[in-house]
Parts: sequence; structure tokens; C-alpha cells
Amino acid sequence: MNILVVDDESVIRSGIERTIRNHFPEHRVWMAELPEEAVELLKNESIDLVLTDVLMPGMTGLKLIELTRKRHSHIKWVVISAYSEFAYAKEALRLGAKDYLLKPIGKDILIDKIRELGEEIAEENERNKESQLLTRNLRFLREAVFARWAADLDLGGIDLTPFVGKHPHFHLILLRLDSDADLRLEHFIVENVLSELIDDAGQGFVASFDAKSLLGLVTLREGASLGALIERLRAHLKRYLKIPFQVMHTGRITDLASVPREVRQMRKTSATQVYDHYASGGEKAVEVALQYIHAHFSSELSLEKVASIVYLNPVYFSQLFKLKMGQGFKEYIIHLRIERAMELLRGSELKIGEIAEQTGYPDVRHFSQIFRKKAGCTPSEFRQNAPANAN
Repeated sequence: MNILVVDDESVIRSGIERTIRNHFPEHRVWMAELPEEAVELLKNESIDLVLTDVLMPGMTGLKLIELTRKRHSHIKWVVISAYSEFAYAKEALRLGAKDYLLKPIGKDILIDKIRELGEEIAEENERNKESQLLTRNLRFLREAVFARWAADLDLGGIDLTPFVGKHPHFHLILLRLDSDADLRLEHFIVENVLSELIDDAGQGFVASFDAKSLLGLVTLREGASLGALIERLRAHLKRYLKIPFQVMHTGRITDLASVPREVRQMRKTSATQVYDHYASGGEKAVEVALQYIHAHFSSELSLEKVASIVYLNPVYFSQLFKLKMGQGFKEYIIHLRIERAMELLRGSELKIGEIAEQTGYPDVRHFSQIFRKKAGCTPSEFRQNAPANAN
């Protein structure tokens, strides 16, 4: 039996591992400090039993179960926690956990539970081993082949009919993530959420398209709505993800040959579509950015710098800023600086070069060019024609 222990406390992990190795040397044990590590192990190793903590950085153990139970339905889960909260235990059992154990876990309790579940898993494995292996391999092959086809790459003569023959008509859903960080955990979350929603609405599958994109195919059952599926998907991802994302979809497709063209169109749309707000802090982020801009407009203000102040991706921040302010980041900065320059030209005796520097333009010639483009005259002409002491 292959066992995974997920807990951010090294003492707990080591204690559980030591007990298992001492009493069940035939079992293999993997350790994960964080949910991200657990996700990778679940993807790459054939895990039979997971013992997971409830509260951990990044994702709770209950969320880990919720997101993986569909894709890894054979896994047995045991939740371990320092909290005797009834709500935690109730939710764990609702999600299919075999038990809810309180820390510190007694050796005898742990040994009995491992023995009990080991016997249960051995019986199930004997019955399902061949069937599970075949199903899993066919799924991965289908998704890989379809993703390659959708990207308009050569299939080397492979017939797609066996892979999508059950889908005479379908919709495609393209989901794109936006971040420069490692997206393996987010990729995993999206794959599981979208797969579960597709199963609820009809039948289909999800294929990994590239490091930042996933492609879903869904044939809706009678009465199911694509719009409702998309809305549920957005709602779930806003809850689980902390990075910007886009969701695009096609109309009803009946011609398989049109898939590469439809995918190209969605990717083209992606370049101009505003990213979904992944958190409720969008308004606040722009407010903080504006405060920073107004306090530092005389210094260098790049999009990347201001985006980093509010901890947002520059592309997402740019789209969010334009959505909230009605104009682009660069245009807003120029307008703010020229307005301030006009105030100084009207109400001060500062030289043009000094005004340029105070409004963020160390190069006075560049300042004069920008000013003339916006005001229709040079700074000197503006000062000459401006009413005296108009400030």
C-alpha cells in the first residue's frame, strides 16, 4: 500500500512515518509539507491512502479532498486535526473521508486504522487494478491526442474517432491563467473543478493545452446550460484561485475539423479580453495605486513598478486600471503630470526645466513635446497666455 502523509508540522509527519515504517514495513510512505507537494505526488505516484491535516498554508486538507476526489476516486482519506470541531468532522465525512482523528494520534489507534484500511484497499485493488490502469491510460492518451489536435499539430495518422466519437456535438471551453509564477497547483485546481462541472452538466473531458491554458470539451445533457456551467466555473475559480484568469467558450460544434480554428479564435480573443477579477480586492488595489501615483508622479512611474506595489501581475493591473478609471495607465499619468505642469506655469515663477523635473520629465525637450501635444502650445506660450495668478 502507498501512503501519503500531508502535514505542515514536521514532528507530526515524522511520528506518523516512524509508526508506519516500524509496524508496516511492506508499505511505502511519502511525505508532503504543503498541499502543493501533495498535488504533485498525487499526480505522479499511485497513492492508495492519504492522511492529511486540516489547516495548512495555501489550502486546507478538506479542500484538497474536495478538489481531488473526482480525479482520484480510489484514494482513501483520513483527516487528522488538532481541532475537535464538529463542522470539520462532518465536512470530512461528507467528502468521503474514512475517519477524523484528533492530534496527538495514539499509536494503537493509528496502527489499527492503517491495518483496517490496508485490508480494504488490498481487496479493492485486486478487483480494480486492471480496470483502473486501462481507464487511466486511455484518459491520458485521449487528452494528449485531443490537445495536440486542437493546437493544429500533426497527429501522425491517429484517428480521432475513438477519442471523441461519443461527442457528435460539443462546446469547447478555454481557460487561461495569467501569472509568471509556477502554476502547477492552479493548473491542478482548474482541471479538477472544470472536470467536475462538466460531469455535472453532461459528459466530456479536460486536456492540458499548455503551461497556462486548459481546454475542456463538453456535450451538454438535455436541459443543461452552457451559460450556467460557465458561471459556476467562474464562481468556483474566484473562490479557489488567487491569480487572474480568463474563461472563453465556443458555440455548439458539430464539425470536428473546425476545432483548431475555433481554438485559434479563442486564443486571439484572449489577447484583448479583460481578466476575471480573482479576488474582491480589485477596487482597493486601484485605490492604493492611485494614492501611490499621486504621491510619486514626479518620479519614474512604470506600469510594472506600480503593479508590484499592489502585488498584481502587470497585465492584469493594466486591464483592471483601465476598467476602473476609463483610461489607460500611461494616459492617466500623462494627464496628471500635464495638469500639474499647467498649475505651476500659471501660479509659480519656476523655470520650465524645473517644472518639467517636478512633474516627472527630467528631459525638458521631451516635456515640451508632450505638453504641446496635449495642450496645443508650448509651456512658454501657455504661461504667456495664462491669466496672471490663476491658481
